[in-house]
This record gives sequence, C-alpha cells and structure tokens, in this order.
Amino acid sequence: MPNLPDVALWSIPAFVLLTVVEVISVRVHPDEEAAGYEAKDAATSVGMGLGSLVFDFLWKIPIVALYTAIHELTPLRVPVLWWTVPLMLLAQDFFYYWSHRGHHVIRVLWACHVVHHSSRKFNLTTALRQPWTTWTVWPFYVPLIALGVHPAALAFCSSANLVYQFWIHTERIGKLPRWFEFVFNTPSHHRVHHASQGGYLDRDFGGILIVWDRLFGSFVAETERPVFGLTKNIDTYNPLRVATHEYVSIAKDVRAAGSWGERAGRVFRGPGWQPAAVRSAAAVEEREGVA
Repeated sequence: MPNLPDVALWSIPAFVLLTVVEVISVRVHPDEEAAGYEAKDAATSVGMGLGSLVFDFLWKIPIVALYTAIHELTPLRVPVLWWTVPLMLLAQDFFYYWSHRGHHVIRVLWACHVVHHSSRKFNLTTALRQPWTTWTVWPFYVPLIALGVHPAALAFCSSANLVYQFWIHTERIGKLPRWFEFVFNTPSHHRVHHASQGGYLDRDFGGILIVWDRLFGSFVAETERPVFGLTKNIDTYNPLRVATHEYVSIAKDVRAAGSWGERAGRVFRGPGWQPAAVRSAAAVEEREGVA
C-alpha cells in the first residue's frame, strides 16, 4: 500500500488560521454588498463538516472494500512515483468534474450535494458544509481503480482536491491574473458555482482546474454579483434537516406521483424536473394570472 500523507488532516491548522483571518478582515474592512458571516450559519457549516467526518468513515468501509476488490481483479498497476502522482491528480480532477456535474443534474445525487449549496453565505466556513451521504460519489472513480490506481492513491488525490477547494470559498479575493483564472478554479469561478441566479446555475464544476468547464461547455465568468444559496432556500440551521431535506422532498414527490414514469423522473431527472402535465398546468395558470 502506498505510504501517502493525509493531506486534509495536516491542513486543519491552516483551515483554522485562514478562517480566523477572514473573520477579522470582514470585521475590519466590511463589504456591505458581500454575504459575509452569520454566527448560526457558520456554526451549522462547521457542524456539517464535523458530522461528515463520522459519516464518511462509515461509508468508506464498504467503498474501500469494493475498490480493493476491483484493484485486485485488474491486471493494471499505476506505481506511485514522482511523475505519476501529478498524472493521477490530473485524472482524479477530471473524474471529479463529471462527479460534480452529475450531482447537479441527477436529483438523487443532488440530494447529497445540495447540502454544500444550502448556505446563503459564502465564506471559508461554507467549504466545511459537507454532505453526510457521500456514498453517491464512488461510482465515478471506478475507472481510475480499474486502470490500476491504488485506492490509497485515489484517497490522497481526492483529499488534495478537497484541500485546494477550501480557499476558493471566499468573497475577500477578487479576480486573479488572467492566466491563473484561465487554468485554475478560483474564488471568482466558485462564486458563480454557488450562485442561485439563472445564468449562473449549474456552471463551473471544476475542482482544481477550470479547463474542464471550458472544454465541456459549462464555464461562465463572474459578471454580476452572485446571490448565494438555493433557488428555494430551506430556512433551517438544524444539521439533520440540512443533511436530509432533499431526500425527504424526493420521497414526498415519489409518493404523490401518478405513474412509474413520473416516479423515475422525480428521482433520476434534474432537481427542477416536472412531468409534462404539471408543466402545462403551471403555464396555463401563469398565463391566466398575467391576463
């Protein structure tokens, strides 16, 4: 097994220090247009992060077992060397992009990821607002394991990706040099990703690199000031409700559905999907209301 450091664990002191610096900067030089900090919101984000550590540990037991079985079955092996680690990081970032994108466009996956978007604030504590149901992520990385990447190497790359994304959850940093903005994910790009405006929805999915968004048509540059949160905010600081609210909504929609096709759509189509009959009725009501 490769002997690789736990990047996230070693980064905790930096997380704490940077958060303290951001809080002080917000108080010393407030920006009235920025979302800023709110004590209950920040506490919820930290609580979600601590809870995710527990639940991630539980989910990783069967996932690591499955990855290990696949790795044993494949004849391919990718050694952990100075020149293969950057390639594995690049490959992991590519598959992260598709995992992230999938978690925005398939509702049952969105039910996991929506947790991270549920805050109306955008600061370094928002980065800690992590889901408790990350069992939806593992299928996206099976190709890497099948190609011979050791599960421990994948865990290292995923951890490095997560650590990188911590610093981009801030309004205190504007746009960076053009070459950096073109290649890497930045606070500007990630503000777009967390925004709830129509033109910003489901954009800028990159982890470390933004080039995947440029290549696959999901990139949007930051222009107007983002409004953070969900299109329908949940108005709760209860961690359990934050973690499960979309699963509850799916269950209600499935129970009320009139056909198996609608039930499948409520689970596997996009978060805002409605059956054709419901869309038509809503359009008629809207026209009548305007008239």
